[in-house]
Amino acid sequence: MTEFIAIPSIGAFGQQHGKHGGVVTRFAPSPNGYLHIGHAHAAICAHDFARAHGGRFLLRIEDIDGTRSRTEHSRAILDDLNWLGLAWDGEVVYQSPRVPQYAAALQRLRKMGLIYRCACSRSDIAAAIKLRPVLHGPDGPVYPGTCRHGNVADTAPASWRLDMQAALAYVDAPMFWHDLSAGQQAADPAMFGDVILWRKDAPASYHLASVLDDSADGISIVVRGRDLFAYTAVHILLQKLLGLLQPVYWHHSLLIDQNGEKLGKSKGSAALAAMRHTGEDGRSVANDLRQGKLPLGISLTTD
Repeated sequence: MTEFIAIPSIGAFGQQHGKHGGVVTRFAPSPNGYLHIGHAHAAICAHDFARAHGGRFLLRIEDIDGTRSRTEHSRAILDDLNWLGLAWDGEVVYQSPRVPQYAAALQRLRKMGLIYRCACSRSDIAAAIKLRPVLHGPDGPVYPGTCRHGNVADTAPASWRLDMQAALAYVDAPMFWHDLSAGQQAADPAMFGDVILWRKDAPASYHLASVLDDSADGISIVVRGRDLFAYTAVHILLQKLLGLLQPVYWHHSLLIDQNGEKLGKSKGSAALAAMRHTGEDGRSVANDLRQGKLPLGISLTTD
């Protein structure tokens, strides 16, 4: 193990959460494009953490967005990980067969009176915000609550939102989570407002699906990038509401481009598939990442 990808000690928190099924991590990409070098870094972090602690490394393909997911991208993910020399344990898990479980959890929250239908478009929300200023959270302006009081027709296309105030009142206790790099954290999901749990154009949102998946897969240590750090507060709340075990988290550093922005599929970041097809050695690419030998113009966040 190198100092560049510094695998944290599991510590007392990790031991407590991993004692029943051992350390279990996962890499969970979406097949809506080809993986890039930033994905390789994330996969190596999750893989190497599990191997360093004698645990299991799982692969989950988050393919519930039917308008964007592609079979060829799913196949490429498997080829990319094999090329990098990252072997996963067990069968590959696909999200799409789990939609009934997501729907059941949504109905449970509905019966608890904690969600509501929302027919607002982005333009509707923008117009409402102009009339009444709202708080800004990590995702931008917080939803103003236009549909919170049940004024959406049952036949109208709608998303389902979590009533944040009602959910926090239901839990009625301070919430915390532990990050292996940042330590103990107070969870403050209120800063996100009424988040969407079920979308108009696709099944469960990332928040609901990832929380349910991590529980179903027995993930004891969630290893993911620092760009998702703030979202953990929402996930802790959902775990409390649904009676799920709370894992420990490690939010690792990100690879960024010369403009200081996270690498992304939509930004044209170099695809691993292209590197494979030109004959590069994937295991050498992985080891270079472990040693901090980054492609030109790419650097690692230090915050």
